[in-house]
Amino acid sequence: MLSKLIGAVVRAVLVAVLIATPSLVLPNTSADTAQVVILAGLFCGALVLFEYASSYPSLIEFREAPPFNRIRFVSLLATVFLLSVICRSHVDGSALAKLVAAIGTLVGQAIDFPFSPVRLLLDVLPETASSSDIATFRALSGLAYLISLLTLAVFAIYMRLISWPSANRSFNVWVNLPTFDPTAGKDVVTRLTRDARVNILLGFLLPFLTPIALASGVELFGSISIASEQSLIWMVAAWAFLPASLFMRGMAMNRIAQMIQDKRRVSYEKAVAHGYVPA
Repeated sequence: MLSKLIGAVVRAVLVAVLIATPSLVLPNTSADTAQVVILAGLFCGALVLFEYASSYPSLIEFREAPPFNRIRFVSLLATVFLLSVICRSHVDGSALAKLVAAIGTLVGQAIDFPFSPVRLLLDVLPETASSSDIATFRALSGLAYLISLLTLAVFAIYMRLISWPSANRSFNVWVNLPTFDPTAGKDVVTRLTRDARVNILLGFLLPFLTPIALASGVELFGSISIASEQSLIWMVAAWAFLPASLFMRGMAMNRIAQMIQDKRRVSYEKAVAHGYVPA
């Protein structure tokens, strides 16, 4: 029980650090912004603490199926930190800031072609945006999208090499998928496969659909402000992270459906071998 509580506290602190990363990296953070960040960090940290300290799941999925959430956390932390470094590079002449900004610019230019997710996101910027603002936004979106693709590649390789989740360990569907009711509706394998396909499809389409939704919002609520660097960082990070997270969830649910199907086949073969059911 003590180790579980310590693990929950560590996770809560790490989430709070993640929320505070832009404020810690960027210079000249205002007092009002700092207060909002502190409140958001405390709220998210408390949510993670209560979730992992409790024996009963509520919202967070794959609690007992590492390293699913660890990969997602590292991906989001790397995205937020590196985007913050790019924004800081305008006033910071360090080698790290220049290197990250150069990589982001190179990647953004490489994937900035007609109808690409980066180009669609750039089209959301107001017409009054300067060339420097456009270049920074391109670097942010390009680097964030690259990290999301690398995250998917790492998770896919891990699933392939380690056979995640391990077939030697029991997988509790209720704990790891608290929002999924295995007793409702049709066969659980059918529902898991369907949900997996929906999540993968949304993960693929969301980078293209989000800029369209933002463009529609611009017509109703006005143009996006690029003066607030923290808002810009979180917007771009969410645009890249959420589709990757949905894609990973779809891959994981498809893997779980395959595991259930394999166990059913093994059970059926044993039943046939013992004569419990006709062959």
